[in-house]
Amino acid sequence: MKPEYSKSVFINCPFDEEYLSIFRAITFAVIDCGFIVRCANEMSDSSEVRIDKIVKIISECKYGIHDISRTELDRETNLPRFNMPFELGMFLGAKRFGKSEQKTKVCLVLDRERYRYHAFISDIAGQDIKSHENNDSKALKVVTDWLRYLSGRKTIPGGTEILERYRLFNLKLPGVCEELRLTIEEMAFFDYTNIVSIWLRDNPLLYPKSTLRS
Repeated sequence: MKPEYSKSVFINCPFDEEYLSIFRAITFAVIDCGFIVRCANEMSDSSEVRIDKIVKIISECKYGIHDISRTELDRETNLPRFNMPFELGMFLGAKRFGKSEQKTKVCLVLDRERYRYHAFISDIAGQDIKSHENNDSKALKVVTDWLRYLSGRKTIPGGTEILERYRLFNLKLPGVCEELRLTIEEMAFFDYTNIVSIWLRDNPLLYPKSTLRS
């Protein structure tokens, strides 16, 4: 079944080992806030052209989280990687030129320093760039606060509470992986989102009776 557009969040970020802790923190925050995580790693159909898959996912997401912090030269090719700015451009293009619900798209642009983008992608000046300082805890808080503000959901707590839940989840994660006969390093995107969803089902966010629900 096609995920609901208004709850879907496209994550555009590096997928290498160095970024993995930030990616997993962002993924946890998105799911714990009640949204659906979408990214290019969600499917492994070799018969589908990658750009077609990304375009399809972007079209199905109201929200986009784009990390443009990876600008270093590749160790093997000595060339920069442009995938993240490219996919950000596609998302902004869908919002600008798309019809109906596509025009409701909103995005969060992340970098390791807030104004560093001026040196390599100045055309996005005017976007509210947020810094995560290459820190997974900071990234989680920024994403949580952004989703709470943009969605208007009163059921989303502050980033500090989501971070505490993420730390508790990570304490339990090795045991869960052992039960599933997986190592933490072997977890694919599907494995991780499934484990997060099960843990959150068993450890739901609790609200005072007076809390206004959106």
